[in-house]
Amino acid sequence: MGLQEAGAGDRLSGAAARGDVHELRRLLHHELLHPDALNRFGQTALQVMMFGSPAIALELLKQGASPNVQDAWGTTPAHDAARTGFLDTLKVLVDHGADVNTPDGRGALPIHLAVREGHRAVVSFLVAESDLQHRDAGGLTPLELARGRGAQDLVDILEGRRVVVAPL
Repeated sequence: MGLQEAGAGDRLSGAAARGDVHELRRLLHHELLHPDALNRFGQTALQVMMFGSPAIALELLKQGASPNVQDAWGTTPAHDAARTGFLDTLKVLVDHGADVNTPDGRGALPIHLAVREGHRAVVSFLVAESDLQHRDAGGLTPLELARGRGAQDLVDILEGRRVVVAPL
């Protein structure tokens, strides 16, 4: 079975979006579907997965899914995990080669999205991994964005005055 098999991407994406690890493993290991098979919308399972399920991300990545796949807007799975605040999933992505310095179509890095959404633990994790001088399409660095939002807690993290430890 291959990358372009009709329906393969839809079945794999469906399992990933539902967070169904058992079905995902069956499709990858028994039906031998490619982890980057495209669904009918041109997206991979990693792009549509249940971001609150790091086990889904881990299984796809262990089977060779590309952690840096971008959609039509330049969004990567790391952008989605940062935007939605799923730190455990973001860590799995980074551990498997996700580049957190790839800008999306609006020039934003994942840290910009985490700042916009106020995800302190994600910002704290990304601060050591990200190009903090990178400017989004609006011309803002993550620090300038945090200041503009009046998010002093995020400003402190970005300036290295405060580190947030994520709960286990």
